[in-house]
Amino acid sequence: QVQVVQSGGGLVQPGGSLRLSCTASGNIFSVYTMGWYRQAPGKQRALVASISDNYAAYYTPPLEERFTISRDNAANTVFLQMDKLTAEDTAVYYCFANIQPDTSGGPEKFWGQGTQVTVSS
Repeated sequence: QVQVVQSGGGLVQPGGSLRLSCTASGNIFSVYTMGWYRQAPGKQRALVASISDNYAAYYTPPLEERFTISRDNAANTVFLQMDKLTAEDTAVYYCFANIQPDTSGGPEKFWGQGTQVTVSS
């Protein structure tokens, strides 16, 4: 059984920073790409950033100007550092991890539980 658990998030003032974390655990053979999506009210879930197991990062432009994705492979953990936050960043943030649970199958996408980020004064 695989679990993906997020932490971080909350309320922050405009211009502030937040750091999200997400850890995969359980019966894991290998973890591949990890990353973050977000879903703002009334909008579809959209990719924020992803990072491969060899640390190649991708950002939906122009978020790379303010967000930084990183990971700790030994801990199966991905991070999202968010700086200079604006009201437009308000959303529920979901992490994902492409995980191969065992040697016999291929990778599957697992999701975290979601965490609210609210940017407001």
